[in-house]
Amino acid sequence: MKQLKEFTIQFVGLKEGKHHFDYKIDQTFFDHFDYEEFNSSNINVDVTLNKKSTLLEFHFEVSGDVNVNCDVTNEPYDQQISNTFDLVVKFGEEYNDENIDILIVPHGEYEVNIQQYIYETIVLAIPSKLVHPGVEDGTLDSEILKKLEELSPKLKDKKEKEDEIDPRWNTLKKLLTDK
Repeated sequence: MKQLKEFTIQFVGLKEGKHHFDYKIDQTFFDHFDYEEFNSSNINVDVTLNKKSTLLEFHFEVSGDVNVNCDVTNEPYDQQISNTFDLVVKFGEEYNDENIDILIVPHGEYEVNIQQYIYETIVLAIPSKLVHPGVEDGTLDSEILKKLEELSPKLKDKKEKEDEIDPRWNTLKKLLTDK
């Protein structure tokens, strides 16, 4: 996958200490990853780089909203998201990203690309089940909800259940009284 240039941080020229990077993420970012779950997105990513003599510490803070389709009604709505992620970049013999929050880069490297970590932090902030807020509070007026209500099994109240006894039991009760 081609790396996006604006997410490459050259850390060689930076002084030791904290450095801030702000990114605005829109739908073109997700198009680059061929991720089609969002209709649109408006996300702010605040990245703090703490450069130390032997390692780099990244702190990602993601907040904003994405327009997604409800899993129940398929109606689009804006889902608020927020998430944080910490990444430690160490220097070693060869590139290694097997550990989820530790990245090892070769000693000669002078830059690191963080686009994959931003992408994963955003995607992991999305709830596993997307439910429109109108479904939860009952204010959404949708044909799909009406159809679901129509097709759902009806619960009978307690009095109707008592009145509706299986006729086979009545036949068995006669055996008790026929003595």
